[in-house]
Amino acid sequence: MMILKAILVWVIIAIGETVNGIFRVHYLNRKMASRRARQIALISGSLLILAIGWFAFPWIKPGSYAECLLLGLIWLLLMLAYDIAFGRFVFHYSWRRIAADFDLRKGNLLAIGMLVLFLTPLLVTKLHATGLQFHFN
Repeated sequence: MMILKAILVWVIIAIGETVNGIFRVHYLNRKMASRRARQIALISGSLLILAIGWFAFPWIKPGSYAECLLLGLIWLLLMLAYDIAFGRFVFHYSWRRIAADFDLRKGNLLAIGMLVLFLTPLLVTKLHATGLQFHFN
C-alpha cells in the first residue's frame, strides 16, 4: 500500500515541478539571467517537494528509515523517467542535451533537485520525529 501511496504523491510532486519549470521558462528566464532563474527554480522546487513530503508523510506512514529510502528511490526513479521522457518526446531533446541538464559544471542544477527529491522522505521523517509542527490560523 505504501508504494501505491508513494506513486500518488509523486504525481502531485511531478505536477508541481512541471508548473515550477513552466514558471522558470516563461517568467523567470525573461526577467533575469538563465543561471539565476535556475537557482531560484531549484530553491522553489526543493521547497515544494519538501512541503508536499511534509503533508504526505502522515498519510504514507513509512515505518522505518529503510522505507523512507525506498520511498525516495521510487520518487527519484519515477521523476528521472518522467523528465527524460518529457525531454525526448515532448521537446525532442537529444540524449546529450538531456544529460547536460544534470551537469553542475554548466550551471544546470537538476542533479541537486533529484538529490533533494530522493532525500525528502528521510528529511521529513527526521523533522516529524523532532515534533516540529506547523499551525495555520
